[in-house]
Amino acid sequence: MKHSHIYPLASAVLALLLCWTVPATACTNLIVSKGASADGSTFITYAADSHTRYGQLRYHAGGSHPMGETVKLYNYGSLKFQIEIPQVPYTYRVVGFINEHQLAIGETTWGGIKPLDKGNAEGIDYGNLIYLALQRARDCREAIQVMAQLVETFGYSDGGESFSLADPNEVWIFEITSKGHFEKGAVWVARRVPDGYICGHANQARITTFPQEPAKWKKNAPHPAISSKHLEYIFSPEVECVYSADVATFARKQGLFDGKDADFSYADTYNPLTFSGLRACEARVYAMFNRCADGMKKYEAFAMGDKNAERLPLWVKPNRKLAVHDVMELMRDHFEGTPMDMTQDVGAGPFHCPYRWRPMDFEVDGKKYVHERAISTQQTGFSFVAQCRSWLPNHVGGILWFGVDDTYSTCYCPMFCAIDSVPLCFREGNGSMSKYSPTAAFWLFNRVSNFCYLRYDAMIQDVRRVQQSYENYFISRVEWLKGDYTKEQATALSNRLAQEMMDGWNALDQLLLTKYIDGNIKHTDKDGNIETTETGVVRYPSQPKYPDWFYRQIVNDHGTVLEVKE
Repeated sequence: MKHSHIYPLASAVLALLLCWTVPATACTNLIVSKGASADGSTFITYAADSHTRYGQLRYHAGGSHPMGETVKLYNYGSLKFQIEIPQVPYTYRVVGFINEHQLAIGETTWGGIKPLDKGNAEGIDYGNLIYLALQRARDCREAIQVMAQLVETFGYSDGGESFSLADPNEVWIFEITSKGHFEKGAVWVARRVPDGYICGHANQARITTFPQEPAKWKKNAPHPAISSKHLEYIFSPEVECVYSADVATFARKQGLFDGKDADFSYADTYNPLTFSGLRACEARVYAMFNRCADGMKKYEAFAMGDKNAERLPLWVKPNRKLAVHDVMELMRDHFEGTPMDMTQDVGAGPFHCPYRWRPMDFEVDGKKYVHERAISTQQTGFSFVAQCRSWLPNHVGGILWFGVDDTYSTCYCPMFCAIDSVPLCFREGNGSMSKYSPTAAFWLFNRVSNFCYLRYDAMIQDVRRVQQSYENYFISRVEWLKGDYTKEQATALSNRLAQEMMDGWNALDQLLLTKYIDGNIKHTDKDGNIETTETGVVRYPSQPKYPDWFYRQIVNDHGTVLEVKE
């Protein structure tokens, strides 16, 4: 490579370090290994946080494909035509981000250093990489190999990404970035999360140094989705780390790394830490770890932006076994109990609303400041908790607990991985970001949450009461299912529970409007029904005062006009 290529790339790293930048599509993933879960499940979570992402479930029926068939790929974000590639002989059924073999994949975007952040001129983007892997692979190891082969063959048209992968037995973190216009393909590394541990990522590359030993290979089982030339061999079960052969040499060639292979850090090379990478990204991983693992306080300074503080580890051992509802709750966080608690500063207003409208950064009197970027955020299009259970047949063992809008106020509804129809409320084409639909869960849940922002601390209690009731009910409904439960029954159950959720949320929407109209709070009984007198007249509502600090701010700002004169 000519030296003229080396110096612009190295300079771009320095420029990146000086900027406060957050990826346009900023997401959060948690990864839970089998030994860290209460019942032996594996879990991954994914919050798709984008101001333009609509909450719906993509569906691929799967099946046989004739020789010569091709697949036209359209960019996951822009929907522009990207590339056409050969189809494989057989593809698997996919519901959202899980397939019929209980393979689930999530992601977060970190972009990376220029000019690697825009990908190759032609190739496959991260979204289609996920969907193709789900259609063509049966477990994490096959999925990693499928994605690696796809970008090697057709190129990679995106920047840095971290993927979460789960199957009934293993969970992995897989990080990739393109080679820009320098070379076709990508440089990547994947690590299995040790059993008994949890991992996470949130728009910042997290794999630093890693074991650099050539993968051992074994003969793969017959694989109808891929021709024998592609996955005839797969890396062996004892292999816990795999990587592209040039992951370090490419960095050397571009002037990004000049040390020993053993000292090569993927994250520090391809996505160096910045203040935003810590405060807006690593802080979210810290928040998840902090709520379920001991000894996390020592990483707080790092999460708040101090690059010299002790670095957050790639994975930690939780202090308890995590059940499915625990995992759901870990995705509901506003940094409560930390100095970054979004419910406590004046930006939360008098009703402790933990959301801040964009932009996240602002300037006052020449000084720069930021709003926190929490796991729970208003612009979430959809989120899920993927649960994979090895002791059950695939069609009932794999569940995509799916929800739309903000994770704190959503309701996770079980979508079995082999259903043959998606409920209407989650179906593609039922509304969009520019078109309202009364039968779309996305618009109903957004209507509820956006109303809650007006008097958050009171209204969110009603939402959480209904949310917990439905989620507990859903969990109890699926826990008793056995292997003899058919695919048809699983489809019917997923569709029925989704409709029950919609009915419940419509009732909640009506209750909130009735109870909180005009800033009043009507009295309700233990079941949430609005109380009336014996003659049917509504009880006079309560009218809680603003907090004292808020009155004081009003006086400081406008007291001379509002003061009562004797």
